[in-house]
Amino acid sequence: MRNIKLTISYHGKYFSGWQTQNSGVITIQEEIEKALSKLLNENIKIIGSGRTDAGVHAIAQIANFKTNNKQIPLTAFTCGLNKLLIKGIAVLKAEDIDIDFNSRKSAKKKTYIYQIYNDRIISPLDEDFYYLFKYNLDIKKMKDASKYFLGEHDFASFAAAKNSTNTTIRTIYDIKWKTENKKIFFEITGSGFLMKMVRNIIGTLIEIGNNKKNVDSIISILKSKNRNFAGATAPAKGLYLKEVFYA
Repeated sequence: MRNIKLTISYHGKYFSGWQTQNSGVITIQEEIEKALSKLLNENIKIIGSGRTDAGVHAIAQIANFKTNNKQIPLTAFTCGLNKLLIKGIAVLKAEDIDIDFNSRKSAKKKTYIYQIYNDRIISPLDEDFYYLFKYNLDIKKMKDASKYFLGEHDFASFAAAKNSTNTTIRTIYDIKWKTENKKIFFEITGSGFLMKMVRNIIGTLIEIGNNKKNVDSIISILKSKNRNFAGATAPAKGLYLKEVFYA
């Protein structure tokens, strides 16, 4: 038995999220499983490091699967597999990994990026990858407010309404900002993220940058544990899973 670790990149526009669904929609997990099953002539199920929502992109999503095929070379899980995959997904790397490795349970932290284009008009070359926000943003206020997320907090106010996890407590280790003309890049690293948590954080920070909320309102929003107090959910197309970290 082999355990194979895959590093995967995908364009979220083409898919209804990562997780296989029963509604006939196209998902990343299902497409990779179909391609692997054909390649290996086995019924393959993969485990992802986490579920990304419909429209969310991945620079380096991690998944693993087990196979009885000990002969097939690793290049078959990159070059060969990519020939079978549909548009919008690419397997960047394949590795033999310890049999006990589980891409979800073994993950220690993750980094997400959110991209905002702050102008009235956006190039069609960028529109799939940025949230176009047409009104003025005070970036300094957004940076100052984001510091309140650092550390361990209950993020119930920033979770999707249908969140089903056992706990809404998460730890944020680092937050970075970068601007290039009209482009704003927000990077956040944490122990894990609730459904739509990063998009809800961004939506709230945008309201602060647009002077609809105060910088220190993050404190009361966190304490409230009430989703209604946070900002609107930012669009999925600005969000990327950048990296998953393991021990």
